[in-house]
Amino acid sequence: MPCAAVRHVTQASRALRQARAAMASILDEYEDSLYRSAAVQPSRGSVGIPHSGYVNARLEKETPIFNKQRIDFAPPEKINSLVVSSNQLCMSLGKDTLLRIDLGKPDEPNQVELGRKDEAKVYKMFLDHTGSHLLIALNTSECLYLNRSVQKVRALSRWKGHLIESVGWNKFLGSETNTGPILVGTAQGQIYEAEISVSEGSLFSTNPDQYFRQVYTLEEESGPAPVCCLEIERGIEGKFFIIATTRKRLFQFVGKVPEGTEQQGFSSIFAMHADHLPSFREFPANLGFSEIAFYTPKLRSNPRSFAWMMGNGVLYGTLDYSRPDSILSDERVWVYPSDIDITVNKPISIVLTQFHFLLLLPDRVKAVCTLNGQVVFQDLFLEKFGLLTRMIKDPTVQQIWIHTEKVVFRYHVQRESRDVWKMYMNMNKFDLAKEYCKDRPECLDIVLAKEAEHCFQNKRYIDSAKCYALTQNYFEEIALKFIEAKQEEALMEFLIKKLSNLKPSEKTQTTLLTTWLTELYLNWLGILEGDPSQRNLYLDTREKFRTFLSSPKNKDCLFNNRASIYELLASHGDTEHMVYFAVIMQDYERVVAHHCQHDEYDEALNVLSRHRDEKLFYKFSPVLIQHIPKKVVDAWISMGSRLDARNLIPALVNYSQSASTQQINEAIRYMEFCVYQLEETQQAIHNYLLSLYALCRPDSLLSYLEQAGTNPNRIHYDLKYALRLCAEHGHHHACVHIYKVMELYEEAVDLALQVDVDLAKSCADLPEDDEELRKKLWLKIARHVVQEEKDVKKAMACLSSCALLKIEDVLPFFPDFVTIDHFKEAICNSLEDYNKHIEELKREMEEATQSAKRIREDIQEMRNKYGSVEPQEKCAACDFPLLNRPFYLFLCGHMFHYDCLLQAVFPNLPAYKQAKLEDLQKKLAATSQPSKSHHRPKDADTISLGKGQQSREQIKADIDDIVAAECVYCGELMIRSIDKPFIDPQKYEEEMQSWL
Repeated sequence: MPCAAVRHVTQASRALRQARAAMASILDEYEDSLYRSAAVQPSRGSVGIPHSGYVNARLEKETPIFNKQRIDFAPPEKINSLVVSSNQLCMSLGKDTLLRIDLGKPDEPNQVELGRKDEAKVYKMFLDHTGSHLLIALNTSECLYLNRSVQKVRALSRWKGHLIESVGWNKFLGSETNTGPILVGTAQGQIYEAEISVSEGSLFSTNPDQYFRQVYTLEEESGPAPVCCLEIERGIEGKFFIIATTRKRLFQFVGKVPEGTEQQGFSSIFAMHADHLPSFREFPANLGFSEIAFYTPKLRSNPRSFAWMMGNGVLYGTLDYSRPDSILSDERVWVYPSDIDITVNKPISIVLTQFHFLLLLPDRVKAVCTLNGQVVFQDLFLEKFGLLTRMIKDPTVQQIWIHTEKVVFRYHVQRESRDVWKMYMNMNKFDLAKEYCKDRPECLDIVLAKEAEHCFQNKRYIDSAKCYALTQNYFEEIALKFIEAKQEEALMEFLIKKLSNLKPSEKTQTTLLTTWLTELYLNWLGILEGDPSQRNLYLDTREKFRTFLSSPKNKDCLFNNRASIYELLASHGDTEHMVYFAVIMQDYERVVAHHCQHDEYDEALNVLSRHRDEKLFYKFSPVLIQHIPKKVVDAWISMGSRLDARNLIPALVNYSQSASTQQINEAIRYMEFCVYQLEETQQAIHNYLLSLYALCRPDSLLSYLEQAGTNPNRIHYDLKYALRLCAEHGHHHACVHIYKVMELYEEAVDLALQVDVDLAKSCADLPEDDEELRKKLWLKIARHVVQEEKDVKKAMACLSSCALLKIEDVLPFFPDFVTIDHFKEAICNSLEDYNKHIEELKREMEEATQSAKRIREDIQEMRNKYGSVEPQEKCAACDFPLLNRPFYLFLCGHMFHYDCLLQAVFPNLPAYKQAKLEDLQKKLAATSQPSKSHHRPKDADTISLGKGQQSREQIKADIDDIVAAECVYCGELMIRSIDKPFIDPQKYEEEMQSWL
């Protein structure tokens, strides 16, 4: 533990004590004001802050566990006996009356007469677990039977002569009409097996007792003894346990009943003990009787515990059905309280609940806790009620009934386990104590604090730390406690548990605990690392530390305070965990930088490849490619399109400038991947690949350029840069290709002629649309062939390769001394071509003459064409008679008034034609007005009229050309208006309103 941490904790402890004192004074003032406002004097300790930090406020008296209620019932005669089961209550009144009450319907009691005229009295009554079968034992050694569904009491003839002391009901085979095999104990010590059945709807009265046979006799040292109690239970694997008690002994009969023979009874179990006594417990003292009670937690489940009331006290224990020979377990005897003298006021009855057994005395009831044997409840009855007679419990509803001869009481058991936790805690059974106060945090805190203190005193420091972390005890006190005991491991456990219990909102506390734990872990690891004998402990602690660092709960806190954690790790020189922590924080930049600083380039690349962070690749690639170029390029390729190759070019440029040709190949490999696989279109990438090709791979340069194509719009490299680069390195073929792409054909041909004439020829044919340029290029080739190579045959070959060249174009290039023999064939071919061309021109002239003649005839025919109009014909637009106004007749047969046609055509004309038409109409109107001068000479008027008439006709002809160029219904105008809406969108609203 560092001194600084101890000092901080001490200071925090002092501050918290001062804060606690201030808080206590505030609470006292608040308490006084609270009670003053309520006009109530506060009781001492009623409100306060316990050491655990919880506030206990008891505002009203807590109800007792056993809450007594007197039944509003005045019996007409004294009560002899009372039994309850399954909410069915039966009581014997006086000599001959039996009262049955369904507690679900208490207002509908049922009274049955026993019909006895002798002096017989009810000795005991027995009611089965279903409340259906009632046995009434008389003091005359007779027994009566009454079923819940009938009104008549039946005598059991086979039972006569036996004073019944106890009955063991069959809870497994019994029904409402049949008891199944049951066991009956007598005052003479015999145990009988019997079965009672009621026949429904029978016309004749049959005896209800099916059989009654003796199976065993219980004895004490003085001979046969009364069978005080009988109980039948079934365990696992078909095993049955039968418990029978006398005044001083408790017998157990254990055995299996063969499957399918359960209805035959329990004779086989008792027959197993015919030759020897069964196992039993015996106590010397004697009450003159004994009684056993059982606690069953749930309906139709097996009992869990028992309490046997006998002379020496109460034998209490649990029932373990897995044991082979005895069902009784964890037995102990609780002696009677000191105020009970069995010679004077012996207990009468016993009832068992989950944590208490109740003893019935003549004038009171005592409840004793089964955990510590202490009396926790005592209820004294008034003398006016008379002596208490019997106490029984209804196992189905867990209600306790007590009666005297005149009064009936009922106890309700409420929250019986409320204080059990204290008892278990005082017994150091902390797990059980926590189980019974898990829904009461203030009690759970007390138990945890007690358990923590117990573990600390027994030097179980780790367990103590775990418990202390769950309490509300003051943090600094607990921390100092472990520090003073020099238990750093326990302190770490305490801090870890405390940290896990903090809420997300408690960020300050989380930060302090996290930082402190980191410091403790580093100290502890530093101590263990230097001790070889503690290697296993070191590895275990290291794993715990790493788990702590990688915990999702601590992630946000560690991330927000990672600078402090890095400083702690650095101060301890723990680079291993610094890297581990950086990985957890996803601070991969720090991890990669660490590996690079230690020349661990492969590890650095592995981190980059694993986490695939593009920014880290850009940052560290210049370093890594200098040392492991092939692996780096492989990593780049594996990243695919996630990396922007433009950001990696600087790393490649620095690398390629200082590397050999073989290493430059790695840069080319990645650039080719980007171009051919990723189909990158960035100009910088293509330019850099070009530069690498020009520098190291001239063979690949031309193939790359050809693959890129000749369309400048689809080429991704810079043409001018590529041209300059290729020219600097003397790659003429590549330059020619670039010239061709740039459509600089003259430069391409000029450069190609320096390399190869055939290459120049391929360039000369490229400008297909420009014959003049093509001819010019071929002339350059011909001149080169003639003047430079002086090869006449090649020059003649140029004539055959290009149809644009003629012999007369090439002749000026030849020297004067060349003989005509070399051109004889070429000249003849040229003359023949000229003759053919002349013949073609003559034929075309004749065809043109014939076409002109036919056109003139068609025009004359059209001028003489006419149509007839009937008087009844109407305008196709307005449907009025056609002959009333000027009109137009079209070849298609449609006829329109002039103004109707103008109105239909004008909106569909282009703007310039509309303007021209309006201008013509104005001119036409102007020519129609008479002259204002009345003194002109006659000859002048004649001349003016002639000019005006000629002008008017021309204007009308121009208007006709615009308006009547085609039929408005059959011409292009109708086709163009097919998508025009019927109603103008601008007038749609107006038109719609007009229809409303």
